[in-house]
Amino acid sequence: MKDIKDNKDNTGFIIWTENLNKEFQSGRETVHALRNVNVRVVPGKFTILRGRSGSGKTTLINLLGGLDTPTSGKVFFKDMEISKMPVFKRDELRRKEFGFVFQSIAIISIMSAYENVEFGLRVAGYSTAERKKRAEECLKLVGLGKRMHHRAHELSGGEQQRVAIARAIAHKPGVVFADEPTAELDTHTGLQVVKLFKTLAEKEGITIVMTTHDPSMMEVADCVYTLEDGEVADEQWAG
Repeated sequence: MKDIKDNKDNTGFIIWTENLNKEFQSGRETVHALRNVNVRVVPGKFTILRGRSGSGKTTLINLLGGLDTPTSGKVFFKDMEISKMPVFKRDELRRKEFGFVFQSIAIISIMSAYENVEFGLRVAGYSTAERKKRAEECLKLVGLGKRMHHRAHELSGGEQQRVAIARAIAHKPGVVFADEPTAELDTHTGLQVVKLFKTLAEKEGITIVMTTHDPSMMEVADCVYTLEDGEVADEQWAG
């Protein structure tokens, strides 16, 4: 890890940024959400973007995931500059390469856990047989093998978030972005979700990028970037 971290040419990274800036207009005032941010993400590892509310971490994860574009600077994914891609190209990239888990547990309440994951695979174009096999596989992977036919109201908050994670990884993305996925969970359940992300990175080789303001989540990450007032204030690597 230390050797990769010290690379100057971004070899060995799946995502990286160059002097990323993002500005918003609030009335007559210009809000500098990000200022010259440089981060690098190692494939198959668990990266955390931490910071208080307003630090810029959600803005940053949205830029890394192609949900938004910077005011200036660049975002790269596998040597492709996604910050300059047209909208339809970024849409295609997100469908194929990225998975998303959000703070609000966005599963469909009238569907079972299995149906939520299967529906995502249907949209992605998987065949019926492939959908069944992969949906069951992912739900077992997140510990819901015996709960897959329960509907949302029959699942706890932590179980619902596990369904969201299973759906996010079902189409085998290169990167899963999780924006405050533990914010609506109690500390114990939140830590279980974070440990699940760590397991997915270690055993499945999935790259995880997660935002959080909770310091108790830090020690399970491979890399932690701390943001303050839109700038990277600290960078810590495991190992």
